[in-house]
Amino acid sequence: MIDETFHLTPLDARRYEFGKALRGYDPERVNQFRDQVAEELERLARVNQDLDAKARGFHEQLRAFRERDKAINEALVSAQQLRNEIREQAEKEGRLIIREARAEAERIVDEARSEVRRIEDQLASLDRARRAYLAQLRVLIERQLTEVAAAEQTPMSPPVVREAANGSPALVGSLDQE
Repeated sequence: MIDETFHLTPLDARRYEFGKALRGYDPERVNQFRDQVAEELERLARVNQDLDAKARGFHEQLRAFRERDKAINEALVSAQQLRNEIREQAEKEGRLIIREARAEAERIVDEARSEVRRIEDQLASLDRARRAYLAQLRVLIERQLTEVAAAEQTPMSPPVVREAANGSPALVGSLDQE
């Protein structure tokens, strides 16, 4: 049975003294073996120290990698949150722009409708004025035609010329009208 608390060092192997026995082992060969065991223990201790140093280095690298991994994951989560926030903000701004554009479009359409109504009112007013002018012109022309027709049916008499108050001649009318 091996004692787990017992640690053999190279120094222990070199200093261990075997008791003398009458029919024991050859002391020279035991010493030689003891030296070989001590050298092997020294080599194994160096290898063990190297492996321990490498293990500590690997543990340190692992810790650094885990910290980086944690930082990368946190950055990724932050980037995803930021992306979501930016998307939400862009959607809000887009809805606001669309709402403002619709309001502006409605205002422009209302202004255009008002302008159309104003122009239609002006056009109707101009049409009424044109009709009134044409009606007045028709009445005037008809009166003139009536006077022309009447003039054609009455014989013409020479005009009467009298002297005006300033001494110049003035046409007063025909002799038939006096």
